[in-house]
Amino acid sequence: MVQFFDLASTPSVPWKNGGGSTRELACWPQGAGMDGFEWRVSVATIAAAGPFSAFPGVDRQIMLLDGDGVHLRSNDGQLDHDLDQPWQPLAFKGDVAVDCAMLGGPSTDFNLMVRRGRWHGGLQVTGHARVAGRARAGLCMVLRGRWRCGEEVLEPGQGLWWSDGTAENALEPLDADPALAWIDLDMEPSD
Repeated sequence: MVQFFDLASTPSVPWKNGGGSTRELACWPQGAGMDGFEWRVSVATIAAAGPFSAFPGVDRQIMLLDGDGVHLRSNDGQLDHDLDQPWQPLAFKGDVAVDCAMLGGPSTDFNLMVRRGRWHGGLQVTGHARVAGRARAGLCMVLRGRWRCGEEVLEPGQGLWWSDGTAENALEPLDADPALAWIDLDMEPSD
C-alpha cells in the first residue's frame, strides 16, 4: 500500500513539555501509540531548550530541515553534537537521556525511529531517481525540486510512504538540483 502525504496539511501536535510540536508522517503499525510503534517518521519543530523524550529500545535518526539548529548532548557523554547543517542525518540510541540547547531561533527536523531488534533502516538525502517498494517499508519526502511518481508530481514537503506488499513505484526528478529525503526499512531476520 502506498500513502501520499503533504506536510502542509499534516496536523501538528504540541509536545507535553511545551518545547515544540510534531507532525507524524507515518507510523507502523498504523495507529500505534508512542509505546507500540515498530517504526515512525515525523517532522518536529523545536522552539525551546529542554530534554528529548527517552525511547528505550529505539534507534533514532534526526536531520535538520531548516532553522539555526540545536546542540544535542547525552548525560553519558556519548553524544555531543551541533545539529546545525541541513540534510546531514545523525544517528543515536533513544535509550539515553539527551538534552537539547538552542543554537538560535526555532528549528525544524526530520525524525526516524525504529524498534531495535524488529526493524532496521537508514535515512539519506538523494538527488537521483529511486524506486519505492523495493524495501519492505519506507518513506520519502521532497526537499527540493519537483519529483514524478506515476501521475503524481510531488513538491517540497510532499511525499509518500509504503508498507508490506507495495508494488514498486518509480520516483524521478523533474528539475535540476533536486533533493529527496529517503528511508528504506526492513525487518530484522527472525531467529
